[in-house]
Amino acid sequence: MTDKSKPIVEFRALQLANEQRNAYGLRYNDFTRYRKHCANRTHRLRSSLKMTHGKGREFKKLPPLNAELAKDGHLEILLFEAERAWAYSQELTNSALAPNNRDKASSLRHSATGRFRRAVNWSTQLLSLCQTLHGQGRLSTENLIEATIYTVVLNGRFLRYRDDFEDALIQLSVARSLLDFLAETSPTSRDQALAVLFSDEIGPEIRYCAHELGRAKAYDVNGIIAELAPKHRNEIVEDCDLLLSKLKKEERATASPSNLRPRMWDGEPVPVRYPELVDVLLRVQEAEAGLDQTQQEHPHTSSRKTKLGVTAYDSVLSALSDAEEVARKLQETQQISGLAANSSNNGRDIQFVHTYIVYQLLSRRIQRDLLLMNTLLASGGDKSKAPNNKKVTTTAKPDPVDSRLYPAVVKLLDTVLQSLTQMRTLSVVDDNAELASATEARLAFINARRCVYLAHCYSAVKKYAEALALLRNATLQIRETVTSLSLSQTDVLNEASPSFFPLHEDDVKNLEATIASDSVQYKREWFAYNGGSAKGNPSSYKKPLFFNIALNYVELDMDRLQQRAGKQPSKPLVSTGKAAPQAKTDATVEKKQIPKTKADEPVETQAESQHQPQPAARGGLSSLLGGWWGKN
Repeated sequence: MTDKSKPIVEFRALQLANEQRNAYGLRYNDFTRYRKHCANRTHRLRSSLKMTHGKGREFKKLPPLNAELAKDGHLEILLFEAERAWAYSQELTNSALAPNNRDKASSLRHSATGRFRRAVNWSTQLLSLCQTLHGQGRLSTENLIEATIYTVVLNGRFLRYRDDFEDALIQLSVARSLLDFLAETSPTSRDQALAVLFSDEIGPEIRYCAHELGRAKAYDVNGIIAELAPKHRNEIVEDCDLLLSKLKKEERATASPSNLRPRMWDGEPVPVRYPELVDVLLRVQEAEAGLDQTQQEHPHTSSRKTKLGVTAYDSVLSALSDAEEVARKLQETQQISGLAANSSNNGRDIQFVHTYIVYQLLSRRIQRDLLLMNTLLASGGDKSKAPNNKKVTTTAKPDPVDSRLYPAVVKLLDTVLQSLTQMRTLSVVDDNAELASATEARLAFINARRCVYLAHCYSAVKKYAEALALLRNATLQIRETVTSLSLSQTDVLNEASPSFFPLHEDDVKNLEATIASDSVQYKREWFAYNGGSAKGNPSSYKKPLFFNIALNYVELDMDRLQQRAGKQPSKPLVSTGKAAPQAKTDATVEKKQIPKTKADEPVETQAESQHQPQPAARGGLSSLLGGWWGKN
């Protein structure tokens, strides 16, 4: 009968054992650390419950534990005593296998057997106390079944240690069947993952016992359980069928908020077999729900939507980063401990789960970067396309995008490229040919967009040659995009839910048209700038100051200069009766001295000068600058 005057006892044996083992050394098979932790924890519990053996040399025997006064701490003491003895037996067993302990290996194994037997004794006391509390109505059926599973598993491992494989196989099979039933009826995803975790630990031991017994299908763990568990379930566990039927009738929350929705990949569920991983994935699920709600409440593009959307994406990325860290640590633990994935998991172990979480993290990061890029372009681009701007007519000329925004857009595209490159190297992407081709298509498309915006940056500073080279590279990337999309009949990323990077043929054609129009525009601007010269603007060249001063006084003989440059043929000399003048050197240029302009001279003087013979001009610097010095 139920005694309502007594307090209800809440005791989760499997959950408490799993948390303590993972937190204090058993994640890395450090049995010494875990044994010391169990000893310290037992001492603290005994001190808090006034169950010490006294102080000094006088030993006081403890009174027998009464179920009427039992609390949660009393059950924890029995559990930690069992865990302490079991950890000590495993430590002694490992010491016996060490090469330096070869001489005393027999005594170490004998001591390990004694400690293991003591652990089974403590667990049996725990189960007896739990059955009494359940009979009084102070302990739930689920808690009793967990304590029963813990005791049966420990007893089965002890029998396997003593090479009693037949009884060990029966004990472990019954425990595995109870765990499977507990996983099916668990109210929360965390409890289900806890039951599945202990089931995965028992599976290899069942296979080993069946192999030692010479079973033909020792690999078929589920078949062995289905054969042995129904026969021996009620023999090993008292009133087992009654407990299971009572567990089904208990009121259980079927739609608990802590339930984790199943995650699918390639048509198959993603296995989540660790309670700590369930906790972080629940936070991811809540953050994704907040992101979906934000997108539904603000369907149109606006600054408020952008701010709320970026905040929601940041929450999702933070939760996914925590999940990735937990999955990575679990993967490292599996590699250190050498645990293999169970065959019933379809080959999807914690390594696959870690890769799946990394893929989700990268996809959400790409979504966030694309949202920021579109917001930047919308804020500095065509104001007439804004949804809230209804006064702008259709004939209004759109405002050009501020060129100062292009470096920020290129920076965001660099992060998108980094995420896509890392995504392409993941095993879940590499194993799927269609997903790999879709990822490569988006890599090429983002490369093309990056070249376009980087060309805008170069054109803003009048570097048209570099801009046209980038557009040529963008054209090649567009061709690669089309080729990658043609490798598969369907684009799996467009059909995914959610589609983090939709890419259609219209997007590719629009970008190709943009590249063609920008190329023509840059060529026109380049020709108008400096005639298409790659050396810069000729108008920016300045002559030395000497030529500006000298040409005010000296008239250059352009025919002679062109003749020396080889652009005009030399004229033949006309012979006269007089002696030829002295030959001039190549370094001198013939110049006429003009003391005054013709407008200042009288008409008669001009006429006389036409009939007078001209003296031979002198060469050298004196003839060039003779006008300054007053010499003829």
